[in-house]
Amino acid sequence: MTIGKYGIDRERFLENLMNLMVSIDGGTVELRDYININKWLSSDYTLSDPGRGSDKKVITWTETVEPFYVMKYPVTQQLYHFVMHEEEVDPNANNLPITEVSWLDSLVFCNKLSRILDRSECYTITDASENTTYNKKANGFRLLSDAEWQYACKAGTNGYRYERIDKIAWYRENSDGTAHKVGKLLPNPWGLYDMIGNVWEWCWDLYDAERYGNYRVFRGGSWAEVENNCGSTIRRKSMPDFKIDDLGFRIALTNQ
Repeated sequence: MTIGKYGIDRERFLENLMNLMVSIDGGTVELRDYININKWLSSDYTLSDPGRGSDKKVITWTETVEPFYVMKYPVTQQLYHFVMHEEEVDPNANNLPITEVSWLDSLVFCNKLSRILDRSECYTITDASENTTYNKKANGFRLLSDAEWQYACKAGTNGYRYERIDKIAWYRENSDGTAHKVGKLLPNPWGLYDMIGNVWEWCWDLYDAERYGNYRVFRGGSWAEVENNCGSTIRRKSMPDFKIDDLGFRIALTNQ
């Protein structure tokens, strides 16, 4: 069987993709967030909380992470366009991370990639994103959960970053105002590249349904962010149809 107009062999495609999936053992992770104690002020919220830092309180919680597989890199333009449009892209852009994709776009991609590789789809997608469901028994491709993302990013290390930022991340001070090809800087101790900086990465989770409705989490920082906004515990949120040029995603599998 071949895929797409370029006749790429299905088995070779499968083998190459699976070679990029890293096995992650289970464990526990402590998550942290800053809750604004003021009344919600705006229906046009995108990236940051209103109010002063003194108006926020810190909350922490612990989650258990089951073993899973995660891709070494954020999804690239090459992989995204090949799966979604059955076409190749400019070779000079092949290994740039895909951006300008919404949370909903990333779910559609995961389902289509799952179908191509004869895996069961993880998501039942509806017009109302808050009613979109995730089948945890499916063996297809999916987004990482919020807890999985942080657990994989920290890779057993302590602190905000697993190495000095210039060694591991593209951020405002070294990016020249653009995303960079994946895998050019040092990986974390579990062999995952670009977890911090380069592009933010969508996660599956609702951020806080009670306070923010169907806003979804994204993680890690980007090429456009200052140093303090690039790290293992930074969490941002936006609407599931939000798109911007420094936001992409990474894929995972529950069962390989």
